[in-house]
Amino acid sequence: MDTALEEVFVEGLTDPLPQSPSVSLELPMMQDADSQGWLSSDDMVLSYAARMLMEDTDNKLLCQYYDNPALLEVQQPFAEILSSSFSGNNINTITKGTMDLLQGGSGDQSTLSPAFSKGTNAVVAFLKGMEEASRFLPTDNAYTTFMKANQIVRKSSTPREIKKRYNRDEHLEEKAGRASKAIMVMDELEEMLDEMMVRGYEVCIKDMEDLHVAKTNEVEKNNKVGGSKVKKDVVDLCTLLIHCSQAVAVNNHRGARELLKQIRRHASKTGDAAQRLAHCFAKGLEVRLAGTRTQLCQSLVMEGPSAMEFLKVYKLYMAACCFIRTAFIFNVMAIEHSMGGKNRLHIVDYGLQHGLQWAGLLHQMANREGSLPKVKITAISHLQPRPCPAERLEEIGHQLSKCASELGIPFKFHAIMAKWEEVCIENLNTDADEVLVVSDLFSLGVLMDEGIYFDDPSPRDTVLNNIRRMRPNVFIQSIVNYSYGTSFLTRFREALFYYRALFDMLDATIPRENKLRTVLEQGMLGHCVFNVIACEGVDLLNRPERYKQWQVRNQRAGLRQLPLQPNIVNLLKDKEKKDYHKDFLLSEDGQWLLQGWMGRILYAHSTWVSDDNISG
Repeated sequence: MDTALEEVFVEGLTDPLPQSPSVSLELPMMQDADSQGWLSSDDMVLSYAARMLMEDTDNKLLCQYYDNPALLEVQQPFAEILSSSFSGNNINTITKGTMDLLQGGSGDQSTLSPAFSKGTNAVVAFLKGMEEASRFLPTDNAYTTFMKANQIVRKSSTPREIKKRYNRDEHLEEKAGRASKAIMVMDELEEMLDEMMVRGYEVCIKDMEDLHVAKTNEVEKNNKVGGSKVKKDVVDLCTLLIHCSQAVAVNNHRGARELLKQIRRHASKTGDAAQRLAHCFAKGLEVRLAGTRTQLCQSLVMEGPSAMEFLKVYKLYMAACCFIRTAFIFNVMAIEHSMGGKNRLHIVDYGLQHGLQWAGLLHQMANREGSLPKVKITAISHLQPRPCPAERLEEIGHQLSKCASELGIPFKFHAIMAKWEEVCIENLNTDADEVLVVSDLFSLGVLMDEGIYFDDPSPRDTVLNNIRRMRPNVFIQSIVNYSYGTSFLTRFREALFYYRALFDMLDATIPRENKLRTVLEQGMLGHCVFNVIACEGVDLLNRPERYKQWQVRNQRAGLRQLPLQPNIVNLLKDKEKKDYHKDFLLSEDGQWLLQGWMGRILYAHSTWVSDDNISG
């Protein structure tokens, strides 16, 4: 995940909550011991007991008489034993009594059929195993409640579905504090999403003001106590990291470990920008040196902050820097310019994840003069190793539909779950009188730059050719501006300089004691850095290119670049100068709008159309 925060935020906002740890022993879920004392499904218990007791018997005969009253009567005590075995701390007593029953201590063996007599050993072994297993399980039926809550979360893909499942079971809500807390989290999450959809600009401005005050107070505090502090020896951590990467590249393990010890002594996740950056990069170098990167790369794909934590970090980042906000405004104004007074808009969004930029567009459309336009969004699912279920896209569509309904805008939402190379004009259900817009918000960088096999076409070229055949009124492209090169050392240097600019920017705009800043840097950016350094081949989740490389690709695919609109550029420059730090960069080069920090270009934006002079 070697992109910067823009791609992190674009790709992760609606990911489901992290799953609870799974348990290898899968048993039917039970009600609390104070209620019926039965399992949630009698059939599940009886069939389980029957399968257990039928071992080493004539299956045909037993299956033929599975519903015999006498057989069911004998099964009943075993079902009750199993159903109550997890309800409390009395499993030892139950096990002992049941074993006595099976061994003839308290039951009449003449009433047992030969099939059940032959299954006695299996029952005894099973109950002994249950006695041993019970020592590792929580008491007071907490295990049952936890597993039921866990099943609900694992079966649900969106906050709305989780809320519905919890609300359908009042008993669980009363008995499990976990369930009620989850409902509160879902309500807070949905409320925050709605607020960002409806009042995104006002929320951003308020957060910017609060952050500016906090950072000013930190600077004044440091200035007051700065004179009495003795400066420590300055260590060039970036140089140490480069030397360490060189040692790793040539398999000089001893030298690499010595350098890592020096880096670790000075790195800190709560220090200055260089120390925080070194802390992230050292993790990746350690894993690459240990040679366990494949397993860890795969495990990190499923890790990440919770949805609530992500939203809070997202708001902090929006308040701290102008990168995402500028990209959103550029998209909205480019779309408005392409509409030219028409009233039907169709947006094709590659890699849609949260849709907050489209909420801003809907607000802008509601303020247009004349009749309200009809808006349709076709979302193409995000291209990552972990699946992006249709339910997540449907949840985004629901949020956008709710926003459009409140604004009175006719709105449709459609999701396409397919490989990006396979999406073409025939999949879009376009109409002749609608304005077609294709949007790439830092997404196409996830595509392989070349085919898997030597003679395969580049997936990027294939997608760009398909976009050209769609003949959109405008193709809006936003890219992350740095390149991997052809070797590990080149990639390491590029990533180091790129992320150093980001960490410096965060250090200049967010107080160091801010806890969310640590989550942002070590949790989210840290995963990106780890993927860049420790992973190779298909494990690399992004492959960015510089804007001039994208320009060559787009032109080769038959796309023609449109000139930047002066009114858009001037508006963005005014907002950046007014609201953000003086060291942010916003400039132009060859019809690309460039963004960066202290002279380093980090992002670029441009608009394109199909070139009629190039044949298909």
